Amino acid sequence: QVQLVESGGGLVQAGGSLRLSCEASGRTFSTYVMGWFRQAPGKEREFVATITRRGVTTYYADSVKGRFTISRNNAKNTVYLQMDSLKPDDTAVYYCAAVNADGGPSSVYEYAYWGQGTQVTVSS
Repeated sequence: QVQLVESGGGLVQAGGSLRLSCEASGRTFSTYVMGWFRQAPGKEREFVATITRRGVTTYYADSVKGRFTISRNNAKNTVYLQMDSLKPDDTAVYYCAAVNADGGPSSVYEYAYWGQGTQVTVSS
């Protein structure tokens, strides 16, 4: 089992940047595909980005492609989400998630472990 703790959320103006971090417990971090999801008020949780076990391949939702970058440091058991050119529509609670699988799953139902979330608010 793995426990995930997100940090780095906050309030930022449109056009600004934030970097989210998600630290995982345990010694098997490198065996997990890691993903970021978000959930805005009244909406379903949606896929943002995912990164394969060694960080070789990344996948992004069309809405964030070119603005967000997912990365990981397996030595630090941490996955990151660099968010640039933020828009008010990016306002949501952001969650990291983990699954012991191959590829780059993008469905919430494919992930086994979730963090508690961190709030990101983008003002116009």
